[in-house]
This record gives sequence, structure tokens and C-alpha cells, in this order.
Amino acid sequence: MRHLRLLSLALPLLFGMGFGLTPAAAGSAPGVGVVPQGFQSDAAYARSFRTAGVTNVDATTQRVSCYTPEVQYAGSLAPNDGYSGESACNGAATTGEALGPYPTQAGSNPGYGVPPADLVKDHSESDIRVDPTNSQHLIGQSKWIVSPEGYNHVLGFYESFDGGNTWSVQGHVPGYEGWTDNTDPVGAFDRYGNFYSMILPYQFFYNSDGSHNFQTGSKEPNPTLPNDVIAMAVRPHGATGPSDWISTHNGGPDYVATYDSSTNGNGPDKQWLAIDTNPNSPNVDTIYAMWVDFHFATPVPFVSTAKALPGGTHTDWSAPLRLPEPAHSPQGVTYLLPHVDGNGKVYTTLTNSDPKKHYCCDAISVDSSGDGGKTWTVAGIVNGNIAPPPLEYANTQFRDGIEDTFTVGQLPVSGVYPLFVSYEDYSAGHGNVIVTASYDGGATWTSFEQVNDNASAVDAFQPNLTSAADGTISLAFYDRRLACPAANSSEAAGAGLAKDTLNLNYSGSLPPYGASNYCINSTIQFYDESLSPIGHNVRISAHTWDPQLNEPKPGRFNGLEGFIGDYYGNITSGSTDYTTSVSTFDDGTNPENRQQQIIATIAVP
Repeated sequence: MRHLRLLSLALPLLFGMGFGLTPAAAGSAPGVGVVPQGFQSDAAYARSFRTAGVTNVDATTQRVSCYTPEVQYAGSLAPNDGYSGESACNGAATTGEALGPYPTQAGSNPGYGVPPADLVKDHSESDIRVDPTNSQHLIGQSKWIVSPEGYNHVLGFYESFDGGNTWSVQGHVPGYEGWTDNTDPVGAFDRYGNFYSMILPYQFFYNSDGSHNFQTGSKEPNPTLPNDVIAMAVRPHGATGPSDWISTHNGGPDYVATYDSSTNGNGPDKQWLAIDTNPNSPNVDTIYAMWVDFHFATPVPFVSTAKALPGGTHTDWSAPLRLPEPAHSPQGVTYLLPHVDGNGKVYTTLTNSDPKKHYCCDAISVDSSGDGGKTWTVAGIVNGNIAPPPLEYANTQFRDGIEDTFTVGQLPVSGVYPLFVSYEDYSAGHGNVIVTASYDGGATWTSFEQVNDNASAVDAFQPNLTSAADGTISLAFYDRRLACPAANSSEAAGAGLAKDTLNLNYSGSLPPYGASNYCINSTIQFYDESLSPIGHNVRISAHTWDPQLNEPKPGRFNGLEGFIGDYYGNITSGSTDYTTSVSTFDDGTNPENRQQQIIATIAVP
């Protein structure tokens, strides 16, 4: 997300209560409390990291990155919560990337796009992909943040050639440094091993109180560039250097869509992409680029397509096509998450919140296309009555993220590839993760089930689905079932809890030693294609961490809203599941308790 909480849609539909081993709480939505694998004790969950053989690698502490931001920001919240403001690089970079200024900064207004290069300190929001030509080659992406207080960032990447053990190549994704921020990391490999990074560059400058000013016209940091763009950068197969990216097409920037200063009231967001890599598909090599345009606060969904070519190039992007929405969609849709099935049919979820219901109730629908994105239909409604989470979660300041996740199974069932959707439900007064499946192309959906198997009333959130080649479904999410570490413990020291001294959304004592529904772990649950759970939730983070430390501030530097990312990455390769997610824990390589990207690996059961 850029800077708004983004809203969604669909139609009401009633479903059964599923297995019903535990009755749902009064007033809760279907699926809440329906835990087929049964509830798990916190002690068993805490041990599961070791018993399941999970490994963790801190990817983003392995290199030091710096770049010259388009807009410098001097505000600082130090010394509270570990903040230290923006810091000049001063020769600290070890990535070998270009430090700037950059070609797209040439038209900047005075005072913008000038050194010093600044130290990248935090790494929020996560995406990870595996090269189909080499299972040992992975690329992860996140926001590359030089000032968490100012939410000042571009996109960065971290690359492994040994199956995630080391992340030897890192740096910011080049080509769009002339915009204030580049945001929302998401990528995909084509079948040739080229990696596509879909980017949302946008401009703003800082008001005197530290808030962001998106005013268009001559006051923009760089008036020679469009205010907002949907764009692409491609890392070609065989690239080894941090700056080996292709960000141009037909002699100019690789724009998918532009939103100029003249289009006041418009703003793109929520970009996502998928590439058809199946050589037997009638739509092989089709790139599906999706986003929404917030037209005077109403999000309108669009898709553009191109064909991937060897060498990291592609055909021209098609004119943006508006996706169909179910009837009665007054607010419009967002959260477009395209996936391609084994027959070359592409699906995406769409999410909507109805203003006539005061945004109380979200709904999820599915669109599909079988002709390479030329025409689209509404395939069906997943759920039309979902209670969304609040903007900020209880006890801490980080905001909610993308509410739902979507994947397509890799093995057909009766000739049809199954669809899986998971989403957050807040009807019980805290976050639960719900999952459902469709075996008829999205027309009907199975009974809802609760994924998180914690017995305590704490938050589970930001689910992320993926599917393995053997049909296994993987569902990863954050949760807060384990209390923050106790005072005077080594875990509390590593978590940096002593630095947590200012929290605008907490009535308890600080530092938060032993606090409930506060600190965070990462979790995974496996299913077979019939949506039967395989075992219990597994803890995939070695350490419980504190989200208050160094969290970026999307609104203003001293505001309530904080940020740990709106989603995180989950992908499988062969018999291994890889996730990339945030942690501020110091494992010996993160003494300032910055937001770092942790790669967790676990065997697919």
C-alpha cells in the first residue's frame, strides 16, 4: 500500500459451518472457531520451530545498502523505540550498487535528488520468488527504507544462488529513483529465468509537521516526471551485479500506466502480477499486470498484458482494461492477486467494502479470463460478509495490511484446478485467519475453516497462500499468541524490549515485558488439496519480536499509524517452502533492532 487504507467488495452468501469441532463465538462469522486440527497449546507451538526442523536466515543484514533519495528527511524520533533518523552512508555500502544521483533525478526541483547517499536501515514488506530454470536461485524484495520516521524508501532486492543459505547480491531496484518513493514489492519469474519487478513510483514532499504532501504541479520534487506510475524493471537471466536491471522500453521508462499531474483525483495502488510460464498453455509468456486506480477515493481495477521474451524484454503493454465487478459495488475493488492455472486460465480475487454499511463488511469475489486477458468474467463470490480488522491492531501501532490471499492448486481435481482463498476475520474482536476452496472455477466455495489454532484470543493476520508441485497448500501468517519475552531474559535482550518506551496505543507499562497480544511470530499451516490440515500450525520464526521498534510511519513521523508491511512472501520449490517476513530481533547481526527480512525454510510435508 502507499498511504491509504484501501477498501473492497462483493455479495452476501451463506455457507455451512464446516467441521464444527469447536463452536464459533457468539456473533462471529462462519468459520471462526472451526479448527479441524484442534487447538494447540502455546508451549507446543513454541517448540514446533525446532521439532519441524525450521531454519531461519537473516537475509538483509548480510550486506549494507545505500542510495541517494529523491527527498531527504531530517525528522527523527530518537531515542524512543530505537529510532535514529536518516544517516549519511559515509562509505558504509558493501553492495556495489550505484549511490546516485541517478538519471531520473536530472529534472528535479532545486534541493531534490542531491546527495548525500543515505544508509538503508529498515526493510518492511516482503515478496519472494523462485527461478523456474534453477531451484537454487531465489529473489526476495522489500521496501528499502532510509528514514522510517519519514516513510522514505525505494524498493530493494536480495538474491540467493544457493537455495537461500546466503544472499550475496543486494541493492535497490534501479531506474525509478526520481520519484520520492517506490512501493509495494512484488515480482515474478518468466519461463526464461528473467525476473520482473512491478513497481509503483510516486511523488510527495514533506509538510512542516512531517506529513506527506501529494500536491501536483510545480511543487512536486520532480515536475518533469508523471506524478504516479505503474512500471516494470526486469532483472535478466544470468545477471550478477546489483545494477543489472532493464527499466526501459522503446527508449523510455518501462511504464505500464501513468498518472500525470493533470489527472487530479487519480492515484494508482495495489499493483500485482503473474506470468504464465507453462509451455503447453495457449497463453504462455503472457504477463498479467494488475492495479487499482483510486479515482477520487473510489478504487477501479485494471489489467494490462504483454508477452515475455527471451533476454528480459517484452512486447508493448496493452491499453489498461477495466476488470468486471459484481453488481452493487459502490466503493469499487482492490487487492488484485492474479494466478494462472495449469490450463492457462488466469484468476484474480477482488475485495470490496460497502460505504452504505459504513465499511463494516468486506466481500471477496473472483474474476477469470481464459483468452490471455482479452476478456474477463466474474467467476463467483467467495464471501460477502467479512468483518475487517481495524486500521491499527490492539496494543501496538502497526496498521492492518492486505486482508486476503489467493492461490491456484498445481494439480487438477476432476479436470479443474482448485482455487484457495484465505482472509482475516475480526468478528470475534481479534484477528482470525479463515480459509476456503473452490473446485468448480470459483462458482461455489467450501465451508469456512479457521487456520490459526491458538486457544487464546489474540491476533492472527496477513495470510499468504502458495501451492506446491505435489498439490500441498501452504498458508503462512503472522500471529501474536506468544507473550513478549520476560524481563531480564536473553530473549528480551535480543528483542530489544528495553528500547520500547513510547506507544500511543497501549495502556500497559513499558517496556512490554511479558505483554500479551503484542509481540509477533511467523506461522505456517499445510493442507492437502481437499483442504484437510496436515498437522498443526508451525512456528517458523526462531524468535518473538517487537513491532514497535523502528517501524516506518506512513502518515507523519509522530503519528499513531505504524507499519511492518502489508503482506509477506511465501513460495515453494520442490520439497521446500520459503517465506520472507519482517523481524526486529537481534540474532547477533541486528544490534539496532531494525526491520530485517528473515528467510524461513521448512520441508513441505
